[in-house]
Amino acid sequence: MNQRRFSQLDVFTAVPLRGNPLAVVHDAIGLGDAQMADIARWTNLSETTFLLPPDDPGADYRVRIFTPGGELPFAGHPTLGSCHAWLAAGGVPRDPAVVVQQCGVGRVRVRRDGSADAPRLAFAAPALRRTGPVEPALRAQVIASLGLRDDQLLQLEWVDNGPGWMAALLPDAAAVLALKPDFAAMRGLKLGVVGAHPAGSECQFEVRAFVPGLGVPEDPVTGSLNAGLAQWLIAAGLAPERYVAAQGAALGRAGRVFVAREGADIWIGGAVCPVISGTLSL
Repeated sequence: MNQRRFSQLDVFTAVPLRGNPLAVVHDAIGLGDAQMADIARWTNLSETTFLLPPDDPGADYRVRIFTPGGELPFAGHPTLGSCHAWLAAGGVPRDPAVVVQQCGVGRVRVRRDGSADAPRLAFAAPALRRTGPVEPALRAQVIASLGLRDDQLLQLEWVDNGPGWMAALLPDAAAVLALKPDFAAMRGLKLGVVGAHPAGSECQFEVRAFVPGLGVPEDPVTGSLNAGLAQWLIAAGLAPERYVAAQGAALGRAGRVFVAREGADIWIGGAVCPVISGTLSL
């Protein structure tokens, strides 16, 4: 029986149990695809990651990301949580200023962010693979699955950076929080929803993420979606260059995603809390 270090962390929160949990299997050499999928189904979290030596000479480590329903080329909270776990286990990046993660979309840069009193990690949003308005037939499916009138869906755009996200803009945060989706009607969509909070609120936007096809009907806090949203909203003049998004309230969480555009990069940041440390025996 092989034993591997195992970590479980809470991501996009400074308060344990209020973000998005992530399981991390360290030293995953020797685990096959089927074993990784089995472990991800067993943890039953939105994502489980597996740390491996990099194939890319410019990367510090490689990560594979599994949901209970399959493997993803990229995801945000697994990127921050995996980087935190790798560093905590003694990982030393080639460049002290930035960690380079290798995953299915290539290299992703991760940096230390925040302050000494409120430390965070942040990743540079990968390029969008698909942009632009969503096709009319899919728009009709989105409207039906969210139980909306056509005029309540202000915009529907592709913001796909690997997982396949599309994003729906609603009139306000209250409309986002009031949604009671029909997951059967979604049948395969990976759908993010965003609406603005009133001026002067702690957070500028409320976000929800629906992914019923991956075995997780609603994801608590979603870095990849927030990365795609930021690229769309900032470029379209719908969001400032720095803002904070809230996600997870509908699930009893209080996730906070810190967004900042700096030059050509958009950084997606959040706190990470270690919760469980142990050994996985297989």
